Amino acid sequence: MEKLTAEYWLIIICSVVILSYFFSIISRYIRVPSVLLLLFGGIFIRWFSNLNNVYYNIPPKMVELLGVVGLIMIVLEAGLDLKLSRDKFKLIRESFFSALIIFVLSAGLITAILNYWLNEKVINCLVYAIPLSIISSSIVIPSIHSLSASKKEFLVYEASFSDIIGILVFNYFTAEEVLTGKSILLFGGSIIFSILLSLVLSVILFIIMAKTKLNIKFFLIFSLLILIYTSGKLLHLPSLIIIIMFGMMINNWELIRFKWIQKLFPIKQIEPIRELLHSITAESSFLIRTFFFILFGYSIQLNFLSEPNILNVGSMVVAALFIVRLLYLRFFVHTNVFPESFFLPRGLITIVLFYKIPDKMKLNAFDDGILFFIILTTSIIMTIGMIFYKKKPEQILEESAFAERNDIR
Repeated sequence: MEKLTAEYWLIIICSVVILSYFFSIISRYIRVPSVLLLLFGGIFIRWFSNLNNVYYNIPPKMVELLGVVGLIMIVLEAGLDLKLSRDKFKLIRESFFSALIIFVLSAGLITAILNYWLNEKVINCLVYAIPLSIISSSIVIPSIHSLSASKKEFLVYEASFSDIIGILVFNYFTAEEVLTGKSILLFGGSIIFSILLSLVLSVILFIIMAKTKLNIKFFLIFSLLILIYTSGKLLHLPSLIIIIMFGMMINNWELIRFKWIQKLFPIKQIEPIRELLHSITAESSFLIRTFFFILFGYSIQLNFLSEPNILNVGSMVVAALFIVRLLYLRFFVHTNVFPESFFLPRGLITIVLFYKIPDKMKLNAFDDGILFFIILTTSIIMTIGMIFYKKKPEQILEESAFAERNDIR
């Protein structure tokens, strides 16, 4: 396979992109997430290549690189999807606390499961539990097209908040020093500094987008965002805050009350930039997501399904994730639990953070098959929820206990 010519590689790459578009189209009718189809596509390619005694070794750094760029695009896309307004305050508050509390409870339960089954250090088990507790917005957001508008909004906000919370907590617990007054103070200070820095950098990026006369400028912006992210990581700053703040500022530009900013960047000038940036971000996220999940699926070896320890640990983790989500949505958010409780997929961010776990915190007894099992199983659970959500939104009768809800149906 390594002897393939450039023409054959181009055929393969273009075929994968076309296949991904086809998956996106048919997923709307069969209600199976396109990402899950990509995963199974990668698994099938691996099975077919093994059948023909052909295998190409994919460098882990390639998958990690795609994952990091995809993470930046997904966070930016999430920022561009978050619309702030007073009438959405209740929805934003409930989705934030849903993401936060479900994340905390899930991380605690998974830590206990890993500590009990693998007999490893609690802090190391927690570092592994954090990525497994993050809802994958890269799977949720492209998969909610069949839901009502209110359900879509709740899941978009919740998945976006889950990404941000999980990444921030992961960065804290993988730092050199944790659970001390100094580390908490430094971490809180870095968040505040990142928010202030994001305001300055956002203005600079606005100037580049709005004032430059060159037609080619949006991928320059993406390059600068990637540079900001990587530089922030080297300086141990939560740089994803900068990315999402930039996206949120563009999407909520009309809320800025400073007259000199509104004069410098009128909303009429920002609106076409916002629409085009949203479109290009969505296209870029689609492309990166396509190759990431195909390659990740290709790297999965299904022989882990015969390992009892993997099945036991993985099943307990998935059960914990589902029960926590089901109980919280039912008794605290007071919304209809179907199909929201089924939306618990783990995906790109979980995988990327697993690559980022420091060597000193790695669990010797943790098998990668557990990660594969959890990602596949949670995606299949979400698929089941989508398949059985067949009625049109206006045909779905809510329980009387939830009749007073206006923001989430």
